[in-house]
Amino acid sequence: MPGIPSFDEYLNSLGHLTAHVDPTASSPEADELKTAAASLAGIAEISRESLSVWASEHPSWIPALGLSVGLSQEKLKNQLNHHLGSSGWRTLAKTRSAELIEVLDEQFDVVRLVEVQRSKTYDFGDLLVARAGTRQTAARAGASGRKVEDEIEDIVRDLNLPYDVRTRFVGRTGRTAPCDLVIPSTSEASIAVAAKGFDSTGSKLTDAVREILEMAEVRTPRQFIIAVIDGIGWKLRQADLRRIYDLWSSGEIDGMYTLASLDSFRKDVESAARLRGFIAE
Repeated sequence: MPGIPSFDEYLNSLGHLTAHVDPTASSPEADELKTAAASLAGIAEISRESLSVWASEHPSWIPALGLSVGLSQEKLKNQLNHHLGSSGWRTLAKTRSAELIEVLDEQFDVVRLVEVQRSKTYDFGDLLVARAGTRQTAARAGASGRKVEDEIEDIVRDLNLPYDVRTRFVGRTGRTAPCDLVIPSTSEASIAVAAKGFDSTGSKLTDAVREILEMAEVRTPRQFIIAVIDGIGWKLRQADLRRIYDLWSSGEIDGMYTLASLDSFRKDVESAARLRGFIAE
């Protein structure tokens, strides 16, 4: 279909949504992590080169480097897959250790953070801060999803269009489906938008696919149904992403965008709004 990129082109346009927060404290670790930490502490000088050698010699300890910069194993896998095309840290450490360390240093400042943290003395307050980290991570995950919602809402508001957010719209034969934004209103939906941004994987991605399938199923011929999807979490759930892409390529939904293609989103929404009389010629 003209104007629709390939699935791989869409996949490559997905970006990282959540902001990184430098950690300043550690938490109690398992024996292997303690051994890895002791090994890092014993390196004479921390540099990209020395960490590359360390990684190639101890491929199973790469999660310790991830934790040094505040990445859980899932976040670490997502980042490696996003930047290096593979989430297998052991294989990467064995075969591409220099690239692995380069990514961790350029994106997360691993050289400085390992050097600072390996010689630091931690107190009880630091321990509490570390334990609070899971709550901060959950908050950032929610913020990443809202980032996509906020971006599309800003565009619709700038176009001076009436809209509702986080609701259900009425479609064929009175059936309803969920949406993150609808123009002009829930009961008189002409344009319905799904906004799904995830940097991590999990059940929310499955729910997102189900919601978009439901939107496509209940739409009327006059309703314009589009999805804005971003975040590197989708790269590990490509089958789910492809199901949405297939809806687009088959014409069951009218558009599929990332944050990088919001200019096209704006043009298409404006065009659909003009067609339906919400913007005067």
